[in-house]
Amino acid sequence: MPADMPPEDFRRAADEITAWIADYLAAPGRFPVLPNVKPGSLTAAIPPEAPLSGEPMDAIWRDFQSLILPASTLWNHPRFFSFFAVSSSGPGILAEYLIAALNMNGMLWRASPAVTELEQVTLSWLRQWLGLPDTFFGMMHDTASISTMHAILAARHRADPETRTRGARPGLVIYTSAHAHSSVEKGALALGIGKDYVRLIAVDNRYRMDAGELARTIAADKAAGLRPFCAVAAIGTTATTAIDPVPEIASVCEREGLWLHVDAAYGGPLAILPECAHYLEGAARADSFVTNPHKWLFTPVDLSAFYTRHPEVLRDALSLVPEYLRTSEPDAVNYMDYGVALGRRFRALKLWFVMRYFGREGIEGRIRAHLKLTADLLSRIEADTRFEVCAPAPMGLICFRLRGPDERTRALLDTVHATGQAFLSHNVLDGRFVIRWSIGNIHTTQADIDATWDLIRSAAPQSD
Repeated sequence: MPADMPPEDFRRAADEITAWIADYLAAPGRFPVLPNVKPGSLTAAIPPEAPLSGEPMDAIWRDFQSLILPASTLWNHPRFFSFFAVSSSGPGILAEYLIAALNMNGMLWRASPAVTELEQVTLSWLRQWLGLPDTFFGMMHDTASISTMHAILAARHRADPETRTRGARPGLVIYTSAHAHSSVEKGALALGIGKDYVRLIAVDNRYRMDAGELARTIAADKAAGLRPFCAVAAIGTTATTAIDPVPEIASVCEREGLWLHVDAAYGGPLAILPECAHYLEGAARADSFVTNPHKWLFTPVDLSAFYTRHPEVLRDALSLVPEYLRTSEPDAVNYMDYGVALGRRFRALKLWFVMRYFGREGIEGRIRAHLKLTADLLSRIEADTRFEVCAPAPMGLICFRLRGPDERTRALLDTVHATGQAFLSHNVLDGRFVIRWSIGNIHTTQADIDATWDLIRSAAPQSD
């Protein structure tokens, strides 16, 4: 019995799967973006117990195509306009092949020097593209949720170093926008801060955090004997892609001694464009910063780039080195010392492939094309009197709705989704149900925008 799949079998299966992937990437729109299934239907179609004897790859591959694919929401589809559009590109997919084949764990430099050093180099490249200072130390996490949790953890340690030995004490307060991503609250919950100590700061008429209200809330908490320790600002909120006034927020944090974390998970890559570099104004003053290449840099999920000016704070908070993990390279970076996870995938390889294959000019051109698609679509929505745009659209997201009761917009979105031909998401802004149309997939073309807009217009009531 061979220890693993025989090389000739692997090559045959790999060739077939690679050919399928190439065909899929050439025309992903031929599949519905949303599956027509009910909860539990895939579970019922799969045997309840794993097989006793091994099965041929041909059978497994057939079941993927007949069972798994029809039950899949296709995030790499050109009409996936929901949440924040993500897409994996060809070079990133090829890198994933190699990541899986090499199967390395970058917990220590010694565990694989290539994992650690390519991560450092690639994050330095990205930092330069974003115009961030070279004092920022970078590391990769899976998602912005985990990056933000590490920012809060570092902020907590700086404010109360004895947390490491004694555990969290009540009274530390964190501040973020009322429209911030839920990961801020989740990170606080995971670290024992508690919802009662998370302040959601009001926003202005452009849905940006009100820096004046932040300062007043901090002052009130200090007067009440609480300990403000961290603020999280966003460059591209999930709700509307609003850009919080980071310079003003940074000034408040510097004056009050708070750690400032900037969440640019979605909006960060825009700063690669010279005409959008001002979006990161003030970010260099942050104590930590996150952006997600798996959102708008065409890198397969998952890859979140986390930077901090204070890596020593994370190290002091988290470093634990049992004897079996001790090494003799004092100058090496061992990423296990700076994060909760010990195991670390070779994520840098796929970003390195993407950045080299497209180059900065290629990345700029693709993001710029998405911005143009967004601006053109915005004009078309504004021109149709049945609809109203509900928030500024500085990036690749448009929030809009049918005029009138919410039920009309809800029904419209349900009708569009029932076709399986496009997938959008929703939110509630100022008490009104709105549709979120996010543009950012590398495969999305003008034809995809046109077809989806035609679908929406035809499904909408013919008069307002």
